[in-house]
Amino acid sequence: MRWTITGIIISYLIGSIPTAFIFGKLLKGIDIRNFGSGNVGATNALRVLGKRAGVLVLFLDIVKGIIPLFIAQKMLSRTGLSPEILLILMGVSCICGHNWTIFLNFKGGKGIATTLGVLIGLAWNTPGLGLIILELILIWILVFLLFRIVSLSSVLSALFLPFFTIVFRQSLTIIISSAILTVFILIRHKHNIARLLQGKEPCLNFGKKS
Repeated sequence: MRWTITGIIISYLIGSIPTAFIFGKLLKGIDIRNFGSGNVGATNALRVLGKRAGVLVLFLDIVKGIIPLFIAQKMLSRTGLSPEILLILMGVSCICGHNWTIFLNFKGGKGIATTLGVLIGLAWNTPGLGLIILELILIWILVFLLFRIVSLSSVLSALFLPFFTIVFRQSLTIIISSAILTVFILIRHKHNIARLLQGKEPCLNFGKKS
């Protein structure tokens, strides 16, 4: 139990690293929460800090989700938990860290990139999950190309996650976990969803920075 709790705490702290906030301070000396959408995620980093910084934040936020799953692999013999349960616990903890970071008064990002990283980490030990990830990415890209709205792409992809885990006959643990991750994403996008319903959600313009 001690090792499990330690792993969960470490995962949360890794997820809590506010990548976009750090880049805002380093590159422009600003608090990115005061610009653009005010979110500390890759999309706002792209809008406020530019393409290169946005892509780097996206990459690092994905890596944040992978690292705890790698650590979990090394802890399996010490916890007594099944590999699937331990990986999911540490993955969810990492996403919680990103969404509600202790370093910014528990106000973090939307969790899309870090959730993708966690799913990639899970895919190492979960047959069929890699194909699900690929299909979710394709859905995200297709929706974005059609509408140029990041939040719409993210929400629709999230909604397909538990559906695909059922279709591809994943374990009950994976199905339930995917539903929880989808709920997280919907909660973090509640204001975006409201704007989408009102037709007020902005498109992403690659040609300009805020």
